[in-house]
Amino acid sequence: MPDHPPTKDGSWRHQLGSPDFPPEPDRYHLYVGLFCPFAHRVLLTRELKGLQQFLPMSIVKPYPKEGGGWRFPSTDEEYPGSTVDHLFHSRFLHDLYFRSDSKYEGKYSVPVLWDKKTNQIVNNESEDIMRMLNTVFNDFLPPNETARRELDFYPSILRLQINEINSWMMPNLNSGVYRAGFATTQESYEENCRIVFSTLDRLESHLSNQPRNIYVLGSHLTEIDLKLYTTLVRFDAIYQQHFKLMIGSVRHNYPHLHRWLKHMYWKVVGVKETTNFKHIKENYSKSHADVNPKAITPLGPEPNIEGWTEEDEQWRREAERESESLRGHM
Repeated sequence: MPDHPPTKDGSWRHQLGSPDFPPEPDRYHLYVGLFCPFAHRVLLTRELKGLQQFLPMSIVKPYPKEGGGWRFPSTDEEYPGSTVDHLFHSRFLHDLYFRSDSKYEGKYSVPVLWDKKTNQIVNNESEDIMRMLNTVFNDFLPPNETARRELDFYPSILRLQINEINSWMMPNLNSGVYRAGFATTQESYEENCRIVFSTLDRLESHLSNQPRNIYVLGSHLTEIDLKLYTTLVRFDAIYQQHFKLMIGSVRHNYPHLHRWLKHMYWKVVGVKETTNFKHIKENYSKSHADVNPKAITPLGPEPNIEGWTEEDEQWRREAERESESLRGHM
């Protein structure tokens, strides 16, 4: 029996910062796939908080999935962007799950947070890992990294708003695209497709009512932005055609969301660097045989993300000035 077995639903939900799993540099290892939006949100947190030296990482290939699940390349050059399993040189991701619990019967998903000291999985729930990485290594950041130490994606002053948006954005958009895309009846597809677009409408309305919001909740970058980004950056690129979400596109039908997406990609350092469109598009198009049996990866849209214009930059400068002015009167 492992010391810390998974829960009944096949997830590990242990916490960094607890007595069993204290924060220590290079004690833990992160496993991700660049294609997965849930792993991507954790990767963004690690990148933006500057935790690379404290939390090393291994990256599975985007395909194939059949015949054993997600797997690692035999060398780092085999599939650019993927890496070998730096800890155990495993062939498959499922090897880690069985290494942690030999009787495990659940799914093999990323992200995975591994403890090298006790040789087991700590957590494989993306939101948990995001929130742990948000604060748990702050004391280890160098003295000159004040901005990263103060960067808080789940601040107490915005927590109620974050939780409220999470309550409908997560099931209806972040997970909703999958319910539409993997629907097995016309009725289920249409119902879930409508839910996805009504959620996009709701987010577009929110931003249009707050035209000077650089981020979803104003001038503060929060976990809502990270969760929304990892879905929207995949929307036009693959979800729209692969999951039959053809009612509209972000770039043509949602101007405020589109500008927000461009700002995240081009202006938030670390976001573009963690976004790999080859991994994203080839994962969906080459690992869902029931959806795309010939495994042809579509071209387009071109470019993947439209450029940041002078008009966009003027909007950003005005929004920042307004935010600074508001802070000065607080």
